[in-house]
Amino acid sequence: MTNTIHAPATTLASNTLRRPAENEAAWRTQLRDPEPEVRQLALIELEETLDHAALGPLLEALSDEDATVRRLAIERLEDLGDPRAAAPLVAALTDPTDDVREAAAMALRELRDPAALEPLLHALAHERPAVRQAVLVALRDLRDERAFEALCQASRDPSSLVRREAVVSLAYLKREASLATLVTSLGDEDSVVRRLAVGAVAGLAGASSALLLGALRDPDWQVRREAAIAFARAPHTAASPLLYQLLEDPYWQVQKEAVVALGRGDGGDHAPLLSKLGHALPDLRKAAAGALAAWGVREARGPLEGLVRDPDAEVRKAAQAALRALAALTLPAHAAPLAPH
Repeated sequence: MTNTIHAPATTLASNTLRRPAENEAAWRTQLRDPEPEVRQLALIELEETLDHAALGPLLEALSDEDATVRRLAIERLEDLGDPRAAAPLVAALTDPTDDVREAAAMALRELRDPAALEPLLHALAHERPAVRQAVLVALRDLRDERAFEALCQASRDPSSLVRREAVVSLAYLKREASLATLVTSLGDEDSVVRRLAVGAVAGLAGASSALLLGALRDPDWQVRREAAIAFARAPHTAASPLLYQLLEDPYWQVQKEAVVALGRGDGGDHAPLLSKLGHALPDLRKAAAGALAAWGVREARGPLEGLVRDPDAEVRKAAQAALRALAALTLPAHAAPLAPH
């Protein structure tokens, strides 16, 4: 049976002609209607006539017995953007309904008012990790010094969920002052925190890639992969021996990024890279072709010519590009290399 939504006796559209106090009284009356469908419709219509006089009725609606009403009230509070809603929205993060909690987290993210700082900082002491996590996202967008300090402290939170969010938020801000905190997170007991910290350190303009050497030996393969990616972006001679070791990593994803990272460096023993041209996985053959071309390894031309007929289209393209690059190394400046057939 389909539920019918009954229109309120006095529509919210007519409230635009009222004084703020009269608006508040009218909204409160409609949001206290015994029918949940009426309360829902009132909140939907309120989107068109919203002003700060609605704050009180909306906050009251956060305790409504109907989950849809609570969710719609949060959405209107998000539209309103009043910092006085910060503490009630934090409380809504513990609502028993998933949709309501998600709406509260989204509303807090959009509440970029400095006046919301104090209630958000206070909420970092909440017993539930999910609440603390949502608060961190809201704090990072305030771009306040106290909020930044709170993010750094949260990297030592007992919950790995909160520590992950802290590192993500610090990576988002890209402040060099967070370097020491992020370096500490490279040794976190949680592998996801360590992986996120690698990316965050790599993203800081003033950070040396040498800080990530230890991550190339991390017990978690995703951390090793992220570290290899970082050295591809910022090569470092001290990383080369470790990258060569990763060419034999149990995970092909790590091997591939190690090949790419070596190709971005100054060159070295190319024999291990030549062997990757015959690897069973196309991604590794393709990466090796690019690395050997970057190094200008002429001995790779024979194997690369074989890859021009590779069953994988991307490998064929990489082999052709590598052969053109190698041919250019042996031609006079005025000559153009012929594309292999």
